[in-house]
Amino acid sequence: MSFGKNLQHLRRMRGEITQEALAEKLKVSRQTVSKWELDESTPEMDKAIELCGLFNCSLDNLFREEMGGYDDAYTDLRVETVPGFRYVRHAVISSEPEEDAVNRVLKIARESGVEHPRVIGWNFPYVSQEQIHVYRMHGYVAALILPEGVTPKGVEILEQKAHKYAAIHIPEPFKNPFVIIPNAYKTLAEYMRINGLENTDKDVIPCFETDGDSMDVYIACV
Repeated sequence: MSFGKNLQHLRRMRGEITQEALAEKLKVSRQTVSKWELDESTPEMDKAIELCGLFNCSLDNLFREEMGGYDDAYTDLRVETVPGFRYVRHAVISSEPEEDAVNRVLKIARESGVEHPRVIGWNFPYVSQEQIHVYRMHGYVAALILPEGVTPKGVEILEQKAHKYAAIHIPEPFKNPFVIIPNAYKTLAEYMRINGLENTDKDVIPCFETDGDSMDVYIACV
């Protein structure tokens, strides 16, 4: 673990705050912050407590944990307002539900004449403990974002209003998907905590990820 690397990670999570800006907030020199990040020195207790208040973390987070272990796997941490959209969805519960769910909504896209379908997905939570632990099953929902003027027949059409989301980009999600994708959600949750954002599920999809060779993960926030 490295206090210096943790501090670099926290600066990145707080909107890429610069060493100069951090030094000004703490009333120290930029060289002092640089030495902290190089692990050439550590802050006095009063400054460490100020850092905890600034980044909404604990002293254990700062000095004992390894924060940002997967920073290189992600880019473009941000908050954005996702415009309102109409969509259709399909849920599957199986040992590998993602592909089946995505293929189903892609079929709807083809049948509806959508040439460049936009697909998002999220975990389906309503799975029994028996399905999870005995049959090794889980649930997944895929949704097709409907272009203006497209209204598929025979399926339920849902609508979401514009809403604010915290988001992160994963250039290579399938390089190590069972580590990189879950940690993207953890990184976003940490980003939200550090920046004073709260998760919400009121009238919106609480979280989702885009489908494709690269991926963006979104968590609804207020």
